[in-house]
Amino acid sequence: MSANQSGARTRRRLSTEERREQLLAVGARLFSESPYDEVWIEQVAEIAGVSRGLLYHYFPTKRDFFAAVVERESARMLRMTAAVPGVPVREQLTASLDTYLAWAEEQAHGFRAFHRAEASGDPAVREVYQRALAAQERQILAAMAADPEFGPVCEARPDIRLAVRGWLAFTTAVCLEWLSGTEDLTRDQVRDLCARALLGVVGE
Repeated sequence: MSANQSGARTRRRLSTEERREQLLAVGARLFSESPYDEVWIEQVAEIAGVSRGLLYHYFPTKRDFFAAVVERESARMLRMTAAVPGVPVREQLTASLDTYLAWAEEQAHGFRAFHRAEASGDPAVREVYQRALAAQERQILAAMAADPEFGPVCEARPDIRLAVRGWLAFTTAVCLEWLSGTEDLTRDQVRDLCARALLGVVGE
């Protein structure tokens, strides 16, 4: 028996979830490296070693596939910036923004494509966007509520959720401008700008 035959017999068949994760991982890489219009479903299928038909079985359209990739990356970002119990919000803010900005820079093509699609009213992307935004809000508000400095602010201000949502929109706009290269700012300068904005909006 040849080594190839032996390998084919021992190769484990991927489960549905494992295959889906494999396809999304390939998509995340391709959308981070190239603009949306330059990523082809055939390319994704070829790299993953599956037929185009199988990929469409998981994701009916390219836009559905892109939305699923964005949802996966958004969930990963939430995990990476999750609050650390007992650590003051002021200390965590800088680290979380550093992580977020590094991710946005690494995923620049996908980041821009996501926000362009959301702004155009694309239903699949808008649904992902709203879920991601709500999760970010909850994560920030929970961290602030647990912090001795900001907890009383959260209790005293019924508009705090709206303030945090406004800050998220501000941070997105700043990131898009920064990634476009029109503003000559370092990542540290962008981080500090966003940090000051949040501290200001919650009443520093």
